[in-house]
This record gives sequence, C-alpha cells and structure tokens, in this order.
Amino acid sequence: MTDQEDKIQMARSKKHVVGRRGFLKGAAVSAAAGAATLVTELPGAQAQTVARPQAPVPSAAAVAREAGPAPVVDVRIIENPASDYMVDVLKALGIEYIASNPGSSFDGLQESIINYGKNTGPEWLTCLHEESSVAMAHGWAKIEGKPSLMPILHGVTGIQHASMAVYNAYVDRVPVLMATGFQLDGGITAHGATDMASIVRGYLKWDHQPTRLDQFSSSMLRAYRLAATPPMAPTMVLLDKHLEQAPLGPNRPALPKLTLPTIPSADIGSLRETAKLLVAAENPRINAGRLARTERGVVLLVELAELLQAPVASVGTNNRVSFPSRHPLAGAGTGQPDLILSLEAGGGSVPGVKTIAITAAEMLATSNYNVLPNSPQADLLIEADGEASLPALIEEVKRLITSDRRRVFQERGVKHADANRQVREQAIANARLGWDGSPISLARLAAELWPLIKNEDWSLVCPQDFISNWPNRLWNMDKLYRHTGGRGAEGMGYGAPAAVGAALANKKYGRLSINIQQDGDLNYAPGVLWTAAHHKIPLLTIMHNNRGYHAEVMFMQRAANLRNRDVDRAHIGTRLIEPNIDYAKMAQGYGMYGEGPIADPAQLVPALKRGLEHVKRGEPALIDVLTQPR
Repeated sequence: MTDQEDKIQMARSKKHVVGRRGFLKGAAVSAAAGAATLVTELPGAQAQTVARPQAPVPSAAAVAREAGPAPVVDVRIIENPASDYMVDVLKALGIEYIASNPGSSFDGLQESIINYGKNTGPEWLTCLHEESSVAMAHGWAKIEGKPSLMPILHGVTGIQHASMAVYNAYVDRVPVLMATGFQLDGGITAHGATDMASIVRGYLKWDHQPTRLDQFSSSMLRAYRLAATPPMAPTMVLLDKHLEQAPLGPNRPALPKLTLPTIPSADIGSLRETAKLLVAAENPRINAGRLARTERGVVLLVELAELLQAPVASVGTNNRVSFPSRHPLAGAGTGQPDLILSLEAGGGSVPGVKTIAITAAEMLATSNYNVLPNSPQADLLIEADGEASLPALIEEVKRLITSDRRRVFQERGVKHADANRQVREQAIANARLGWDGSPISLARLAAELWPLIKNEDWSLVCPQDFISNWPNRLWNMDKLYRHTGGRGAEGMGYGAPAAVGAALANKKYGRLSINIQQDGDLNYAPGVLWTAAHHKIPLLTIMHNNRGYHAEVMFMQRAANLRNRDVDRAHIGTRLIEPNIDYAKMAQGYGMYGEGPIADPAQLVPALKRGLEHVKRGEPALIDVLTQPR
C-alpha cells in the first residue's frame, strides 16, 4: 500500500471510529448548549422552572480523568485476511462443524467461518465448555469414523479445560482433530505459552504449531490423516492469532487434497499360522474388543465366526458393537476353550489356553498414559489392525477347512447356540425382578423403552456400565452404530456432550438417538443441553437419576464394613440429595422439553412416548426418571 493510500485509509477510519474520550467531550458540550437554548427560548416563569436545577457541566480535567488515556485505535481494514484461506482449507478437508466455546485467540477465524464461509461446511456450534466441545467430537467420531467435527480451544485455559475429554478420546482410540488459538503478545498473558500442546502431549498422537499459511495447510492435512489412521487418536494444530489476522498476499498457497492411506493387514505368514491353529482347535473362542471401525468389520467377524462355529464374547460392556448381540454365537458359548483369538481386546493369559492376539494398540504405546486396552498376553502377538486383517484371515481359514472339520464345527455350533440362548433367557427372567418397584428399575427402563424404538433406526449414544448393561442384554444390537461405547478413560463429564455429538452425526441419517444419562455425569457440564436446544439436535435423554454417585456409595459401604463400622453415613459426600436436583426444570431452563421426575413405573411409558414425539419433530427432550441405584 502506498503512502497516499495509507492516508486515505486513515481518513476513512477516522470518520467511522468514535473513541470514548471523544464521545464524553461531545456529550458535555451538547448538554451545556442544550440547557442554554431551553432557558433562552422559554418565557420567564417557564424558563425559571425548567432551568432551576441544572447538572454541572464536567470540566475538561474531569472528562480526562473519566475517559482515561486516549485509546490506540487500529485503523487497518483487511478485506482478504489469511483466516479466509484457513476456512477454505477446512472445507477442503471436509470439516462439517466447529465446536467451540468462543475465545479472543481465534476471533479472526471465527469471523471468517461465519461471514466468508457463510457458516456452512463448517458450521459453528456454540459450546459452553471446552471439555464439552471435545467430548462432542468424540461422540461424533464414533458415528462417522472420522474427525470432521473439529473443536477449537482458547489458549492454555482452553486446553486445560478440555484435557480430560482429550484423554478419554486417546484411550478410546477415537479420531479427534483439534485446533487451539494462541496469542503470545497482547491479550491475557496467562492464556498464552510457547509450547501449549505440551499440556496434553502425553495423550496426543501428534501436534504442530505452523508459522506460515502453507504450513497451516500441510499441518491440518497431516493432523487429519494421523487422527483417522489406526490406531486412531487425537491430534492438535496450534493457530497463531497474528497469522489468522494477517492479509492474504497474492501468492495463495494450494489447498490440501485429502486422501487417507490404505490400512495394512497383518503379514500373511502370521495369518496363515493363525488360521492353522483356529481350524485345528477343538473349542476355539473369539474375544472381540474394539474391533469394528466400520460396519464392514461387523460383517467380517460374523463370517469368521460362522466359518468356525466359534462363539464371540464381547470383552467389556462399554465397547462399540463388533458382533450382533442376538446372533446364536454371541456369548461365551459352552465349555473351556482351548484357543482364544483376541481381536483388539486386551487381557491376560488363561492357564492351559493358547492365545493369539491381533491388535493395533501396541502401536499407540507412546506414553505412560496409554493404559487401555491392556497389553495382551499372547502366545502369538500380531501387531496390526484387526478389521483390516480379517479378509485375509477368512480366506486362509476357508482354504484349510475340510468336510470332516466342517461337520465338527456344525455340531459344536449347535451347543454354543443353545448355551448362549439360555443366558439370554435368564437375562429376560432377571429383568422381571423388582418390575413394579419405585424408584424404577433399570431393567424395566430398558425393557419398556425397547418396544418404542425397535422398529426405528435407533442408536444408543451413551455408556452402559452404570446402567448394568441392560440395553445390551435386552435389545438387538445388530449394527456398529447401535451403541457408541464407553468413555475411554472413564472420565466423568463425557456422557451428555458425547451423546449430543453422536446425535448430531445421526441426524443426517434420520436416526433416533437415545441417551440414558447418569445424573452425576450431567452435572459436570450441563450447558451442553443448551447447545442441543440451540442447534436443534434431536436427542432423547432419559435421566438415570439415582440421586448420587452410587459406585462411591458402595465403596463407602464396603470400607465401613471392612472396618466393622456403621454404613448409615455412607451417603455423606456421595449422594445428590438435600436438595434433590430437578433435571426437568434444568432442561426447561436451557430451552428444551423436560418432564419428570417419574417415580411411578406406570407413568414411564407415556412419558417416554411424549419425549419421543418431540425428538421425532427434530428437537431434544429430557425425561427425568427416578431409578434404582444399579
């Protein structure tokens, strides 16, 4: 820009910028002139009456004291900021949403998203807490399988707020791509640091701090790829505010082209040895953990199990669906296994049982924080992606099965199916216990909800461990998205925001999202209810309101019993009572439909139906149900 252009721009800015000092001076002069005019124009008596008490006109010194030092006015107008290019990069990567609690370190990028990008692809989601924004991305990625909902955090404080959610996603092996704004000069000093990602680097797969626009493009591409490539994990790119606000020069960097690498299978030698052992075993069992990344993984595991007529046990109640829950081979089957094939499932060895483990978890062992899944104890440990290894393993198994072995497999398959059927029938019988009790049993809650949703395309978007795994026992979990699994690192505050993120992902597919929500968990960050209401995210939240942190109640009771002391005080520090929390009013306060508390089991189904009516209209709804502790 030439000197003459600078002067013209300065003149334009001065026309439109009114500082506080100028405003106060103008107000003082106008007040004095107005009072004099009134006194002059009105006749005698009226003039005396109107003018009688006149406010003193502040002196120039008083105005100066009130206004403070003259503000430094930034008169630059940048019509083509670098943050516009950043929006184009996000669009090129297919980022659909930005989830963020607003912050001054990325206001330039936010302005570009909502104005230059027209707030679409990506669309801005307003969050009330950084931890909720990352947990929303966690839930989203479990449905979509990719990090296309991106949280943006504000400096050191944003990362600290979000750190538990980042850890959950890391341990859960979920792809979350995050950006973090920072400003080392200006702003609040304590919000900046020279190496902010170090706060969470122990549970990031990769992070980078680009200093140029071309670096931003390549960093975002690499962060996306690494997050979405097994073993999946969170990544972070740091955004310098000055880079966002700089003018975009004539040499616009090229936009990234997103391609993901092919996920490699295990080596063929190891798979041939595995197939040989599986076909020769008399009673093999498959332990499935976080195997399926896509629906194809579920289909492949069914094919392998049916070839071998081997039972498939789901390791852990909080895993996503890797095998249909009502398949005849779903369960531990019958008899002691002589061979266990562990697919993405940690665990120890079983005396006298040969174990083969195929897992990508070992490749993620980059820090002491990598605690789940446990490193498997195996006779044959194959470090590879489980789902990617199944096609070749299936072909090797097919090649080795003879007609005689096939007859043996069919006979044992009938026995396994009968044993698994008996387990399911026992679960149904157990669900009837305490059926008419109040508070309402969790078994009845799950059983009454099932007929209302079973003919819908539904998705359970919450953990199951604190609801005694009743949906998994009573519902037909036949697809990957039927259950999004647990928290990863078991950090509280995950449930509600992850459910909202998963429900947003399900919305485009017309799926019905169900969240059976723990009361203690919701109180960590209930503001996500407002996010759901504001952005019209259809989600049925049913409160598992046992009015306490019941696991801790039991811990206190056990500790007292071990010390031969009274358990009557176990509620101190563990129960959410006196006063009771009204979750229906909480939901209403955040702008969504809320009903309850429901304590009479006869009122449960009508309340659930009313909640579902709101959700099917595209709204979130919350039904508060007083429940048994477990």
